[in-house]
Amino acid sequence: MNENLKREIGIFSLALAIINITIGTGIFVIPAIIAQNLGAAAILAYLVCGVLIFLVALCFAEVGSTQTKTGGIYVYIESAFGPFAGFIANNLYWFGASVVSDAALANALADILQPFYPFLEEGIYRIIFFLLIFGGLALLNIRSVKYGLRFVEIATIAKLIPLVILVIIGMGFIQSENLQWVTMPHFESIGSASLLLFFAFMGMETPLTNGGEIKNVSRTVPLGIFIGITVVLLLYISIQVISQGVLGNQLSMHKEAPLAAVANVVFGNTGKLIIIVAMSISILGALGGEILSMPRMLFAGARDGLMPKMLAKIHPQFFTPHHAIICYAALGFIMAACGGFKQLAILASASALINYLGVVLATIKLRKQERLSSEKSFRIPGGYLIPVISIITIVWLLSGLTKKEGISFLLFFLIFSLIYLVLKMKKSIK
Repeated sequence: MNENLKREIGIFSLALAIINITIGTGIFVIPAIIAQNLGAAAILAYLVCGVLIFLVALCFAEVGSTQTKTGGIYVYIESAFGPFAGFIANNLYWFGASVVSDAALANALADILQPFYPFLEEGIYRIIFFLLIFGGLALLNIRSVKYGLRFVEIATIAKLIPLVILVIIGMGFIQSENLQWVTMPHFESIGSASLLLFFAFMGMETPLTNGGEIKNVSRTVPLGIFIGITVVLLLYISIQVISQGVLGNQLSMHKEAPLAAVANVVFGNTGKLIIIVAMSISILGALGGEILSMPRMLFAGARDGLMPKMLAKIHPQFFTPHHAIICYAALGFIMAACGGFKQLAILASASALINYLGVVLATIKLRKQERLSSEKSFRIPGGYLIPVISIITIVWLLSGLTKKEGISFLLFFLIFSLIYLVLKMKKSIK
């Protein structure tokens, strides 16, 4: 199918896109939460997530190297299991892994600013804060796509530069005794910590939705994924090691802004302030990027008859999908007001893992159908070994969900299954 899109995304462009979207704001907050459970052994959780993300990335590379159509996860899963599975994956992606993730980030921002503005701890003021964030970003993106893009670009630069500087300079402040393991953590503790940490690794798949604009997919997708994930993993491990090495047992006491505490030791109060500003801009940039991009999925779904028609309306003056933007931002606001960072981050991670599981299963299914047999496509070495290990690891991480969280996902599947059946019946009647 010809989508009339220009294929301009090369290996390094794809790798940079993966680095940019994966290195979000979770890494600014999560190191202290992970250290609380695992201490100096927190590196184990990073290795678990790193190994899993590489294994899953290989599955993405195999399927993605054969798919030239725009859509990413949605296209991969639908091509293997049909429109119903694609519908569920698409909605789980934009709602579970995006709306819930945005709500988690908004809570993280409130926690970061709370020491400066104590009133953010109070319910009503916190809700007003969330309303201003989601309302302001929605208005910005309704008025112009250009404004939204510029905001994201500035936030990306403001996010990466302080992190790299902190890693380089912070190496000289590491105390070796802070990195010594006191005890070996339990297997279950590693699993629960890894499930939360996975929030910081989410986003690897997002640039692959531009499948119709990637040059030579059989080569670009595997190499772009490998380079991007390698850089992300090395930076993340460096941040955790430096945080633990500088603060030691005190790291877990700085849950709201652990990297700001590290910067305070390394650079003094000025450095702490810079990191907090960078964290705030980074979170706002991530939220701005989501509200810029994700409503387009609602718009496209409405255009194709899979969502209410009102979401496909274009603003007569600004030429943006204003109803879709308002709907997406409103859902983010509601979720932010209903939960805290940790709970929402776990739900977002689980949503992404379920979609990743779908892609891994799609790799096996499509290979069995001999639709990946083209010599020009990338093929995972070792037969089915890597997909099987990926499945086992993902299921192990998902087993760490609480009963309440499991019920939430069951309700999600039931609700969207019902929506799918209603839409299908309406189409058949027409």
